[in-house]
Amino acid sequence: MKILANDGISASGQQKLEAAGFTVITAKVAQADIANYINENSVEVLLVRSATTCRKEVVDACPGLKMVGRGGVGMDNIDVAYATEKGVKVFNTPASSSQSVAELTFAHLFGMVRFLPDSNRQMPIKGTTDFNNLKKAYAKGTELRGKTIGIIGFGRIGQSVAQYALGIGMHVIACDRITGVVKVNIEINGQRIVVPVSTISMEELLVKSDFISIHVPKQSDGKPVLGAAEIAIMKDGVGLINLARGGVIDETALLDALNSGKVGAAALDVFENEPTPNAALMTHSKISLSPHIGAATEEAQDRIGDEIAEIVIDFYNK
Repeated sequence: MKILANDGISASGQQKLEAAGFTVITAKVAQADIANYINENSVEVLLVRSATTCRKEVVDACPGLKMVGRGGVGMDNIDVAYATEKGVKVFNTPASSSQSVAELTFAHLFGMVRFLPDSNRQMPIKGTTDFNNLKKAYAKGTELRGKTIGIIGFGRIGQSVAQYALGIGMHVIACDRITGVVKVNIEINGQRIVVPVSTISMEELLVKSDFISIHVPKQSDGKPVLGAAEIAIMKDGVGLINLARGGVIDETALLDALNSGKVGAAALDVFENEPTPNAALMTHSKISLSPHIGAATEEAQDRIGDEIAEIVIDFYNK
């Protein structure tokens, strides 16, 4: 059986699949040629990340396709319902990247509150000629300890973010489609601490949070989760973080709020128009930026590859 890992797969995942008798192809095939390549090479399993899509036309054109796997969480680049209806097994790896996304969330948060993104832009330009003014400009940072972080979407990634937040002394509130008490496990020096977090309404979270981190999939109706109306009821100077999907925060509303001071700072790892995001976002002094690398750690990619291998092997062994 042949597997096309069109957006790559970790060495450990590839080794497990090959040891189980699969042929793993890692050649990067252009999107327009995907269907032809699958058919000409008798590929039964297509593995993608965020770059490659598997839409209705690919499913229809490839009757021999048995599985489509997404290395990561969101599956908005796959027509999941249609593929499933046509008998194609669709899966993702939701548990494998939680840790890496949570750590990047806090990398951005720590930088935001001390103005590090803009400081790093300006120091090479003005550091030797205007040091004292830069020192004054970036001297009004804040601490995260004691602040309230609101987490929208309290699944695996949201709970991982909560673990870090609780660990540094932040107050955590959350909202999710399912309300109730979620037990967040924190391990410290081999000891496990369980902290109950009650999920609340979106409106209450927006009003109370000093920082808001969003961890939900792209909405089926294409509308943003946070737009101008939602931003209007937030605290003045709130910090917003989006490492989920481009479009879950209205980028135009975000820019307006940053320029007015309603939003004090933002962090974005995902964008509406990837791979050509809005230039105004790229150059804004109050935005911390990264190029969709939430799951891009060696450890996460190994976990993703291993989880993919286990799912594929299990499917063929049934």
